[in-house]
Amino acid sequence: MRYALVRPARPVRLDLETFARDACVHPELVRRLVTLGVLDAERDASGALWFTRDQLAALARIQRLHAGFSLNYAALGLVCDLLDRIAALEAAQRRRAHIRSGGRPWT
Repeated sequence: MRYALVRPARPVRLDLETFARDACVHPELVRRLVTLGVLDAERDASGALWFTRDQLAALARIQRLHAGFSLNYAALGLVCDLLDRIAALEAAQRRRAHIRSGGRPWT
């Protein structure tokens, strides 16, 4: 008898149905979010939507913001963009502070 040493790799790209099932949402909601530009997806030659696994985290973030702030999905695109921009600015500030201190940790 043989046993696999590792689990088989899960597909890097997810089709619409698999993505919606993994995210526990209706596929129509996913289509709407792609149309609004809140989620990123690729289209193949037949027009089918394909998603990367990191979009599952993006959808979870969207759902938390929608529930927590009662924002509509169109406004969530702007909020997500602003949060991403803030995170990038904070990371750049941390890098500059790290370089200024000579690369030594402050603790």
